[in-house]
Amino acid sequence: MVMQQSTSSRPARMALRRDKGRLMQEAAMLAPAVILLTVFLIVPFLLSFWTAMTNQPLVPRPTPVRFIWFNNFIRIFKDDLFWTALWNVSRFTFWIIPAQCGLAFATALLLHQNLPFRNLLRGMFFLPAITSMVVVCVIWGTLFQYPTGPFNQILGFLSGGAIQPIDWLGDPEWAMFSLVLLSAWQAYGFQMIVYLAGLQGIPDELYDAAKIDGANALRRFWHVTMPGLRPTHVFVLVITTIQAFKLYTQVAILTQGGPKSSTETVVHYMVRAGFEEQKMGYASAVSVILFVIVLIIALIQRQLLRRFDV
Repeated sequence: MVMQQSTSSRPARMALRRDKGRLMQEAAMLAPAVILLTVFLIVPFLLSFWTAMTNQPLVPRPTPVRFIWFNNFIRIFKDDLFWTALWNVSRFTFWIIPAQCGLAFATALLLHQNLPFRNLLRGMFFLPAITSMVVVCVIWGTLFQYPTGPFNQILGFLSGGAIQPIDWLGDPEWAMFSLVLLSAWQAYGFQMIVYLAGLQGIPDELYDAAKIDGANALRRFWHVTMPGLRPTHVFVLVITTIQAFKLYTQVAILTQGGPKSSTETVVHYMVRAGFEEQKMGYASAVSVILFVIVLIIALIQRQLLRRFDV
């Protein structure tokens, strides 16, 4: 009897040992990602949330730091400038997504063809993405110059003088639009590379089968290319949204949030609170709110795209 139990339990022990070994391998593979997420995401967020509950200044003062619970969050929600900044960055995101992603997608489709000097062209189109945003802002600031900048001279020449010079950065109606133009041009190269990688991942056999079935170029694009790029669309959309909500450098260099707060953004508002007004607790509360907003938007985007099978 004892011999039979020992024989029947041996396969079970071997299976248990294999499962344990597999779990150990999976844990070892996950460990680097978990450590990096903990060190660079979870711990900083928890520290920011803790600082947001205090009146921590930038420079230490003789008076001790007090724990003020949610007072910083309440003050933020009562500040009209914060809501203006949130509205501005929402407008920027709404405009930059079609402009930047559309430009990147069209360029990727073009450069995916068998063009002469294709690799050289890819490098040229990607060049703005690796150029410092500070340098780009200085160059575009010259192009936007009012009233004698190159953009105004081109518009005046093409219209025969009918279009008056535009104060691109000094007019509240044009300032945010100007930042969208600059940002879309500077950063679309990254999305272009992602789309190129997605296009190269679509098997050629699918296009060959579609040709045999008599599908023209438009049908092949709609029924082969677009479904094959579904994960790429999701990745590009989420990344572009996150980058848009982090808008800061262009604002800090070109407009400083003006004119009339028309280009004030949440990150610029946060930096001013932390370093100009020296309210680190208040700035940390803004960063926590921004993190939660971006996280919610990213989750909503992901769910919507799954629902509509994009």
